[in-house]
Amino acid sequence: MDKFDKNMCRSEAAVFKALGHPTRLWIVQQLANSEHCVCEFVEAIGVKFATVSQHLAILKQAGIIEDDKRGKSVFYHLKYPCLAKLVNDIKNI
Repeated sequence: MDKFDKNMCRSEAAVFKALGHPTRLWIVQQLANSEHCVCEFVEAIGVKFATVSQHLAILKQAGIIEDDKRGKSVFYHLKYPCLAKLVNDIKNI
C-alpha cells in the first residue's frame, strides 16, 4: 500500500467536486449525446445566463468539458465521454 499523500488525488477530487451538483450532472448527461451552446442550457434549465455560465466554468476548470467559440456562440462538449457513463452508472446505485 502506498503512503497517503493528499496531493496525489487533488485533481481527481476536483472532478468529483465539480460533478457534485445536480445541474452540472445534468449538463454532463446532455453533453454525452452532443455538443450544446450556452443558450440551449439557459432555455432548458430556466435560469439566468450567468448561472449557467458559472456551472460550465466549474466543469471546464475541472477539465470535464471543453469549449469551442464560433462567432458569438460558445459550444461545449465533454472532454472525456467516459464521465457520462460514470454518471449514468451512478444512477443504478
